[in-house]
Amino acid sequence: MRSQVDLREAVNAVSDVVQNRPRPLREFDQIHMKIGDMVMQSEIVADWADGKRLAFIGDGDAISVCVAYMKARGVFDFGPSKITVFDFDERTVQSVVRFADRERIEYLDAKLYNCLDAFPTEALKYDCFYTNPPWGASNEGESVKVFVERGIEAVRGIGDGMIVIADDDELAWPKRVLGNVQRFAAESGFFVSRMQRKLHGYHLDDAPNLKSCNLFVTSLPDQNMITSRSNAIEKGRLTNFYGRSQVPRVQYVREIKKPDYGMASEEEYRLELLKENGE
Repeated sequence: MRSQVDLREAVNAVSDVVQNRPRPLREFDQIHMKIGDMVMQSEIVADWADGKRLAFIGDGDAISVCVAYMKARGVFDFGPSKITVFDFDERTVQSVVRFADRERIEYLDAKLYNCLDAFPTEALKYDCFYTNPPWGASNEGESVKVFVERGIEAVRGIGDGMIVIADDDELAWPKRVLGNVQRFAAESGFFVSRMQRKLHGYHLDDAPNLKSCNLFVTSLPDQNMITSRSNAIEKGRLTNFYGRSQVPRVQYVREIKKPDYGMASEEEYRLELLKENGE
């Protein structure tokens, strides 16, 4: 029996995390989920992955940190036993590492990793994976499939996944992407075990009403563990990866300096000083 979550404490915890995370880079399809939906999503993820080892394949939203932080603060009395974030944005990786160190959350860490590369062989075998990838509006969901493929490799082919992708009854492309991703999961030995439709909103100027869903996948009972070596993604799968005409050209987003995300950057403002008496 789960204890009731204190909504105020949950919102305040997510606010702490949001203060810490870096700003999104639109050219890489990084779009942040709205805070109220982050609170709800964090509880869903913590409950779903309770007691399990959870791999995040990318995490610009910082749901991983929200889940770990709320468990550490006692807002949740449930949650994963281990969380690792794999992300190509060093700003994200370092923000996770710094937050975990400051709050002494030993079961939260992050690794610099580009999903276009082979999944690291030294990584743990995880029980489940979470990904909120580029939604694939311009490539029929191929970018989503790449992130899902890495998630399946993180669990070595046996486990569960939660995939966050666009969900809209009025648009055609989200339906095609959902169909293609579900087909890809089936071809990879996973079935759709659950779906929570039109659940999340985003700070998206050109499509403010676009929602996303949670698509849950689970490995088939007779699925064999993946023992073969992971491979880099073929160039033919990279067309429109981050949107129309957005082919990947960046290995990593590097952090230039250690920012304090709780304070405004000096590049964002200037000071106009008080005038001395008589001037």
